[in-house]
Amino acid sequence: MMQSTIIFDFSKNSPINAWKVVDDVVMGGRSNGKFEMSDEGHGLFHGAVSLENNGGFSSVRYERERMQVDQFSKFIIRLHSDGKNYQFRVKTNASDYYSYVFNFSTQPGWQIIEIPFNQMAPSFRGRQLDTPNYPGKTFEELGFLIGNKTAEDFRLMIDKIELQ
Repeated sequence: MMQSTIIFDFSKNSPINAWKVVDDVVMGGRSNGKFEMSDEGHGLFHGAVSLENNGGFSSVRYERERMQVDQFSKFIIRLHSDGKNYQFRVKTNASDYYSYVFNFSTQPGWQIIEIPFNQMAPSFRGRQLDTPNYPGKTFEELGFLIGNKTAEDFRLMIDKIELQ
């Protein structure tokens, strides 16, 4: 049995102030995302994506001290979703201009998403870069993004993020 390490386990007492919402308003858009603790004690990323003013995305990011992950091969996320498509994103260094991205579809309800490191492609502003996939050595930032080229409400509840 492979060992796992928890990166973030949400509960009513979890310090969620390290999670920051970044919407397309940084580029003039009008999307509106929020991140808060749900009544059940889960991280709740919700809001509305707008296509006005060339907008179209909302994201939430968690920055932390550099974490060694070379003894693991994948992220495992337990979440409750609305059936929409999302991205899970990781940055080796928080100051990097690009992220390693994994696109995933959800089903309404609780589910577990497994994200192999070697399937996370480098991306910048929606364009895949011609460099190797996530090397899986360290990370300083992770997050979720919704940007499906459609105006839509969204709701993603996160229970736990771990490494395996």
